[in-house]
Amino acid sequence: MEKIDSIGIIGGGPAALFVVKHLISENVYPHTIYIFEKSTRLGAGMPYSTQGAAHEHVANVSANELPELPETFTSFIKRKPHKDYDGFGNYQEINEYKVIPRLVLGDYLEEQFKILLNDIRKHGVQVKVCTETTVTDIRKKEDYFEIITNEDDVYECSAAVICTGHHWPKVHEENIPGWYDSPYPPSKFSEITNHPVAIRGTSLTAVDAIKTLARLNGIFSEEKDDLVYTLHEESNNFSLTLFSKRGYLPALRFHSEGSAFSEGWIMSQDEIFEYKSNHGGFVDLDYVFERNFKQPLRKKNEKFYQEIKDLSIEEFVEKMLSIREELDSFELFKAEYYEAEKSIDRHQTIAWKETLAAFSYAINYPAKHFSAEDMIRMRKTLLPLISVIIASLPQSSYKEIIALYNAGLIKLVSVDDESYVEPHSAEGIVYHYVDSEGDKKNDHYRMYVDAIGQQPVQFNDIPFKTLREDGIISSGYLKFKDTDSGKQQFEKNSKNILKIEPDNFYLRVDGLNINDHFQALDYYGKATPSLFIMSVPFIAGLNPDYSGLDFCDTAGKRVAHSLKLNITEDRILN
Repeated sequence: MEKIDSIGIIGGGPAALFVVKHLISENVYPHTIYIFEKSTRLGAGMPYSTQGAAHEHVANVSANELPELPETFTSFIKRKPHKDYDGFGNYQEINEYKVIPRLVLGDYLEEQFKILLNDIRKHGVQVKVCTETTVTDIRKKEDYFEIITNEDDVYECSAAVICTGHHWPKVHEENIPGWYDSPYPPSKFSEITNHPVAIRGTSLTAVDAIKTLARLNGIFSEEKDDLVYTLHEESNNFSLTLFSKRGYLPALRFHSEGSAFSEGWIMSQDEIFEYKSNHGGFVDLDYVFERNFKQPLRKKNEKFYQEIKDLSIEEFVEKMLSIREELDSFELFKAEYYEAEKSIDRHQTIAWKETLAAFSYAINYPAKHFSAEDMIRMRKTLLPLISVIIASLPQSSYKEIIALYNAGLIKLVSVDDESYVEPHSAEGIVYHYVDSEGDKKNDHYRMYVDAIGQQPVQFNDIPFKTLREDGIISSGYLKFKDTDSGKQQFEKNSKNILKIEPDNFYLRVDGLNINDHFQALDYYGKATPSLFIMSVPFIAGLNPDYSGLDFCDTAGKRVAHSLKLNITEDRILN
């Protein structure tokens, strides 16, 4: 491989920020770094800019949970107070355990990116930033990449890192009145909604939609210690109905004893290799659950560990979800709020939830070494519980949802797996589902917001056509450990199961195939050492919980370390 004299980073959000951070920490100083960003800003990305947030939207992290950056968040607020936000207008008022408004966090990340770019320039690196620039294609040449932009400009880079971040395609939006494929950007909602609104999902994405629509149609006010919601006169018919396949509301934030997201939680590559060599070429889900959940939990809460130590994954999930199925969702929501408040007031963590959140982070690394059976099993059993617990909904968002609930303006409908939405002939949608009583329903709503959260981008929808056509990138696949199991799945659903003669079966997962260094794997499973993929929707199939600033930090470190190894190997060869 030729010396890496230029790196092209496609996308200029938080993932790109952490790549640059670790290029510095690993002493990787190419001649030139190109950064291509479709918006006008670096660092903020979609979630922390007006593309994904408005004044009312808050992050589910606090200052004490942020990865290390050149400047602390408190120091940043000291220099640049945000007077439009309570608690952030004066650094002396800052509570490091308080969640941060997303737009404020975006300003902080933008500032840290500027500092990092100035730092790397001091090491002789030329930094060329191309904002308002979309990369339309990437072409792999013999020893470099051609990066093509929407202006038909071509840039030659010896390494490329894809950090394009969130992806919210418009499928029906703008073609069907009242249909919104996502709640982003929130600025697209600008008028009152004097009729019921359907929201698909109960994730943090749905909470974003709730907060925006509620403010267009009424006001929140404080009465004693409670938050009260009052409709505008012209919005008397406004209400919100959340549709969820499981009927769970997101779990709330609780006190966390420092960052659980450290390298110590992750199976090392040597450990993964050794385990696979002794266990038929796979890492077993049960082993990872024992290693990364049960044993860490034992250190934090021996009593709870004793209650669950002999439970299988399926039995553990059933135990944890059973109360959610027995109680009304909003009444459970209230009970969990008081549990979380007690945890915060007493500075005591909720051990099993904190450990499960850490487990969801750690599982990303061995997941690509699972058998197809274990991946199916994990997605069916563990991920429904994990997705609820790691939401870490801020208390302020809880209070707004409960204010709407107390006003009789929000409800949650649990729907069956076969439920679907279709356009209404005049406006909005018809939601077809079977309710919890077994009755078939066909409900019309004039407005519908799809808010199930970020979905994986399928292989054929990856925007870089030449990488697809030349086989430089490939779909992710996992082999079935048991031939009979693979055969049964193939007979049920041949669309997502690949059969290779004579009797090898593979599960196709969403998104692209990558290795532990985030390097793209080609059609034959061979890594392209100089092509890295960190884009959330592109690699979700093999990384079940690729999200958050902590993960970007760890992934950025792996990418930078790999680039360093590439440079070292090149020097040895030459």
